[in-house]
Amino acid sequence: MAKFIDEAKIWVKAGDGGNGCVAFRREKFVPRGGPSGGDGGRGADIIFTAEKNIHTLIDFHYKKHFSAESGGHGSGKNKEGKSGKNLVIPLPVGTVIEEIKESGNLFLTDLAHDGASFIAAEGGKGGRGNAFFKSSTNQAPRTATKGAPGQERYLKLELKLLADVGIIGYPNSGKSTLISKVSSAKPKIADYPFTTVAPNLGVVRLGEGRSFVVADIPGLIEGASEGKGLGYQFLRHIERTKVLLHMVDLSVPDALENYYNIRKELEKYSKSLSEKPEIIAGNKTDIHSSKENIEIFKKEFKEVCFISALAEKGLKPLTEAAWRKINESRNKPDER
Repeated sequence: MAKFIDEAKIWVKAGDGGNGCVAFRREKFVPRGGPSGGDGGRGADIIFTAEKNIHTLIDFHYKKHFSAESGGHGSGKNKEGKSGKNLVIPLPVGTVIEEIKESGNLFLTDLAHDGASFIAAEGGKGGRGNAFFKSSTNQAPRTATKGAPGQERYLKLELKLLADVGIIGYPNSGKSTLISKVSSAKPKIADYPFTTVAPNLGVVRLGEGRSFVVADIPGLIEGASEGKGLGYQFLRHIERTKVLLHMVDLSVPDALENYYNIRKELEKYSKSLSEKPEIIAGNKTDIHSSKENIEIFKKEFKEVCFISALAEKGLKPLTEAAWRKINESRNKPDER
């Protein structure tokens, strides 16, 4: 099962409490008046909530500072300041939150299920107005207190999750090149078999709220389900992915045969694996020797994304197609 650790470090600052007010009543027919300064409002908390529809922490690589609203100051006529509105920040289910300290990170919580919440920083209490300090011995206090500062924290967010898309195919079909072009992952790329010996994972960002995780699965070959090549251990890495992206090198003569060889290995290993939604990506279309296979694949399949990962051609339609397939699969129950 391909796991991906997505991390981010952020700074959070809860709202400060509002200051208390010093004021006195000046109403008609109230000769002596009295203290009427109201208390300050409470600063807003910063609250994390786990939401199942959020899948990566990539947005926190772009915004790292979060500040909540401060409370309003108190005013005359015993009016309390308005409390700040809590800042609620959604996170993916499974996010572990730690506070970063010089002495070592302090575990705070694990948002292990949908709807889980955690107060990451508490807002400061509002200050007291002078009306609070009135007593039998002090009928006209001129004392008020300032609001307490909101809590500040430097936090580490860590998400362990499964890849949404598993990129499969023969060695040197362009899987590592593709993941390096569509995400920030930097896999090793070379022209010899089994460049990738462990899954590479990256986050594909299509826009606000539209991102997903891809796994570049080490090259499969005929007999992988029986342990040949890098073996069936890597077939396990794609069991829980939602969508398979099948990369095919169209520049080689036996491209179609290679495609069906991989399909046979999936079927031998697991029926459910072979039935996963699949996107066929015909790669290396910029190479002259690919022309014949492009026509063959057009006749063989209803839908193929023709791309050149190296030249970055056709990648936008491919990632959009993956996004659609992911959303379709998310509405289906997990069979495992």
